[in-house]
Amino acid sequence: MSTILPVGKLPLELMRRLLDFPIPDPRVRLGPGIGLDAAVIDMGERCLVVKADPITFATDAIGWYAVQINANDIATTGALPRWMMAILLLPEGRTDVHLVDQIFQQLRSACEALGVTLIGGHSEVTYGLDRPIVAGFMLGEVSHDRLITPHGARPGDPVILSKPIAIEGTSVIAREKRTELLPIFGEAFLDRCADFLYNPGISVLEDAQIALRAGRVHAMHDPTEGGLATGLWELAQAAGLGIRVDAEAVPIYPETLALCQHYGLDPWGLLASGSLLIVASPEDAPAIRDALTASGRAAAIIGELRSAEEGAWIEHTGQREPLQPFPRDELARLFE
Repeated sequence: MSTILPVGKLPLELMRRLLDFPIPDPRVRLGPGIGLDAAVIDMGERCLVVKADPITFATDAIGWYAVQINANDIATTGALPRWMMAILLLPEGRTDVHLVDQIFQQLRSACEALGVTLIGGHSEVTYGLDRPIVAGFMLGEVSHDRLITPHGARPGDPVILSKPIAIEGTSVIAREKRTELLPIFGEAFLDRCADFLYNPGISVLEDAQIALRAGRVHAMHDPTEGGLATGLWELAQAAGLGIRVDAEAVPIYPETLALCQHYGLDPWGLLASGSLLIVASPEDAPAIRDALTASGRAAAIIGELRSAEEGAWIEHTGQREPLQPFPRDELARLFE
């Protein structure tokens, strides 16, 4: 019998097989692959960066999420997001004009804040849905000399984390589970967690630009579904290298820890948009970290890339253990 797949990303082994095909167009500088955030196409004088990503967990502020998540992946290449299309699939029997107006307003305001032009898409009420889904398609552009890809990473390069982990996961839990959490944590706590969407925020566009201005960046990755652990593993895979991570160096908000402890979740596997992994030259990494910190973003050097032969591992209280991707995000497990 065929195995029924669980909620979340498709299994890595399946994705490797599905993505194992030749790219016939020589203009494709970066195509599909594990740990690759966006595609890059050579358009002559500049490169076009292309990304598509849906929002399926969140229902509150879903339009805002869609813009930020797609723009984040564009930012990891050193590009600036420029244009966006959105597909809105709305639930049958639950969609009214107010809901549609609300999502469109979120899309427009988020695009305006990032300097992105909303250029089209599609919207419909869809049979079988119990909540809205927004699928975004975003394009950006970057000059050839400023293009960043994982292929630029080298053994010995430090890995910087901008902002503590699981910002998005913390916000989604507080928003989607508010009713059952109110008697336990209270309004002030949950309001603060829900506001993580905006403060510190799930956008990493400015984080990437600060890093690029401060020093030599060799690669960047946006950890999302599967959390920091999966993001670090994907980063190493995309670069074709190993990685060493210092668990004690990774910052986590106390609010995130409290919610994770309440539900028995691991923050290392919780939806992590809002943080950015930056691989830099050893000489420039401290300056990049300091520039991020000076801008109000908590930043830390949490490890370094190693040779592929050394593998991927985490150091924790003097012990070493393998770094493994989460088979599915902890948020998917919570909502299952």
